[in-house]
Amino acid sequence: MTYPADADFHLLLDALNQCVLLHEAQTKTIVWANRAACAALGYALEELLPLKAHHMTREDARYRRDIAVSAMDRSIMQGPQTYEWCYRSRSGVDMLSEAVATYVPLPQHPVVMVQFRDISEEEAMRQKLRSYETRLREYMQDLGEGVAVVTPRGRLAYISESGRRVLGVDAGEPLGAASDYCTREDRDRLIAQLRGATRHESTSAQRYRIARRDGAVRWLRITSRRVEIDDELNGVLVHFRDVSDEVAMEEARREEARTLEYAGRYNTMGEMAMSIAHELSQPLAAVRNFIEGAIQRIGQNATDSAVWGLREADRQAEHAAHIIKSVREFVVKRDPIETQSDLRDVLAEVAYFIQLRARDDGVTVNITQCEEALPVRCERVLIGQVILNLAFNAVEALNATTHGVITLATSRNGGFAELHVIDNGPGVSADALGRLFDGFSSSKEGGNGIGLSLCRNIVSRHDGRIWAQRAEAGGLDCRFALPLSPRA
Repeated sequence: MTYPADADFHLLLDALNQCVLLHEAQTKTIVWANRAACAALGYALEELLPLKAHHMTREDARYRRDIAVSAMDRSIMQGPQTYEWCYRSRSGVDMLSEAVATYVPLPQHPVVMVQFRDISEEEAMRQKLRSYETRLREYMQDLGEGVAVVTPRGRLAYISESGRRVLGVDAGEPLGAASDYCTREDRDRLIAQLRGATRHESTSAQRYRIARRDGAVRWLRITSRRVEIDDELNGVLVHFRDVSDEVAMEEARREEARTLEYAGRYNTMGEMAMSIAHELSQPLAAVRNFIEGAIQRIGQNATDSAVWGLREADRQAEHAAHIIKSVREFVVKRDPIETQSDLRDVLAEVAYFIQLRARDDGVTVNITQCEEALPVRCERVLIGQVILNLAFNAVEALNATTHGVITLATSRNGGFAELHVIDNGPGVSADALGRLFDGFSSSKEGGNGIGLSLCRNIVSRHDGRIWAQRAEAGGLDCRFALPLSPRA
């Protein structure tokens, strides 16, 4: 086999894009340079050969000639040496480089071959990334939001410093699995959210009750998205924020609403107290009369008549018990339960109380039910409260009206179930119509409007709307609309 001549090796080195300088192994003087090195430094080969280190090196203590010489010497004894060096071109341009010194024991004259490449852009990029990383760490230092990467097996591969604070995990402490922090009830739901994450968009935010490492119970809002950047960053990217204060505030608002609704029901029943007392007095008086009559019949040995009287007394007592049960079921405080209900049935449940209240004021109540079902998702007691408040407000407005009439009607309007409370009273001014449900506004003399404001709050909570308008025949037409159930 014929080996290439020295001239051929020169051609090969000249063809390289990487810069090559050959230094005499003992004196470290330059004995040859390839075309790429000459072009980078801005010298012809003949001009480059007599140059010393200070002619083509940046003036800096880090790039003293003895440092480069030491690296070349080590390459002779220890093998190739890599070091950073900053060359300076003929035009004065600095070129930060990665240099590799390799000892080559050529037969005639051993040399140290130094290969170098410009890493100025790479170093600038590294500096920028380091700066970004420092800034990001500073920005995230006080965040209440954490970032983590969960492996396909559910382990926490990475977590930000802010995330460690949220979970109460000390620096260096093992992270464990993501589901370890959840309560038993939420564990399966979190696993399902992580498994359902895609690369296209983040999952919808979900809340979880978690236990920190220090035992404190908190609430987190979590979103997740699948990432596959490299082997180290392959899994689910999780963003989580402590929302415990937000949850506590919402619970406080719910409790306040429940208390207000409870008080509203008692207030409504207070307005009906006289009517209820009158309604109960009739069956109780009848019970007493029938029992007294039965006692007299027993004394006269008229057994059949006595039995009849006792049975009638029992029937009247049952009627009184029904009245008390109806009142108790409406007033009793209960936790909110949203169910599938027909708005017509809700109206039917409270119609008795409305008719009872209206009867004592000489007001006629007409009820017109929609022919088709009106299924809605609602808390029946609360929607019943809205109907009662609107109806009682109308009764009050008709106090001074002869032949007062209230019409309660249900209807369907597109995707909504509507309930109308229409009276033939004096109505309200155009300016008051828009403020009727704002609170501290009332259509009746001496009213404070709290009942109507409560109506608005309840309807809004059911994703509905409530409003008032003038009735076609005069008076006021109050309405509320609830979205029909998707199964309608």
